Amino acid sequence: MSTPTAEPDSYYQRTGERHFKPTAHAQGAWHTDEQHFSPVGGLIAHAIDRHRADRRAEGGRPDDALALARISYDILGLIALDECEITVETVRPGRTIELVEAVLTIAGRAVVRARAWYLAESDTSAVAGTHDQPLPAPEEFEPWAMADQWNGGYIASLDARRRSAAPGRAAAWLSTPLDLVAGEPCGPHAAFIALVDTANGIAVRQDPTVWMFPNTDLTIHFHRRPGGRWTGLDTAVTFGPAGHGVTSTVLHDVDGPVGRAEQILTVRALNGG
Repeated sequence: MSTPTAEPDSYYQRTGERHFKPTAHAQGAWHTDEQHFSPVGGLIAHAIDRHRADRRAEGGRPDDALALARISYDILGLIALDECEITVETVRPGRTIELVEAVLTIAGRAVVRARAWYLAESDTSAVAGTHDQPLPAPEEFEPWAMADQWNGGYIASLDARRRSAAPGRAAAWLSTPLDLVAGEPCGPHAAFIALVDTANGIAVRQDPTVWMFPNTDLTIHFHRRPGGRWTGLDTAVTFGPAGHGVTSTVLHDVDGPVGRAEQILTVRALNGG
């Protein structure tokens, strides 16, 4: 395994057309030798953005009339803190609906598979509405030292603000001063997604030194494009009676709700606790 570097101030460095090396800022919370999935999810979304931009340029299309509506990730195993390769394929091209698939591999082994649906946009402002209530602004939340509860370079990189209502229930705003990929502009969806997987750590139902509850997937639905530097998470965690759980989150930017995220959890006691 190559040694990650903490410089430059980014989660990844590009090492080839499809290859990226994580910095120490991408380090995970459960194990010191793995990547946290939050920046991984953002990196895959960034790679998909680049793939679609290249296709538009090849086809001579001046802009993108489609917006990301859903992206789902299946996590196939521990994501080592090592150089990775991301391959992207357009599975279903179209002018109004498009499906893109991405696979992240490390040392020749697929560790994440992702699928992203893009849909055409139209003006539905006259009928727009939701029952999800906006979160108070980030400055109305107290700063939260998330690193007091969780380990890893990724957690240490965050500016976190939180309101906790009860075990398994909390709301938080997250931002980061770091670039996703060194020296590369990042689209608003990728920047937003790069913080979403953190939801499973903001509303812990049980002490993570006694119980382990990693997620094996992440699915995000958007009903509008996110914007700004803050990702808002209004999160509820459920543990079932047979070792499974669900982390459910309403996603926000500073203008209000933008969508939802779901994560399935494998819940198990540590050290026989």
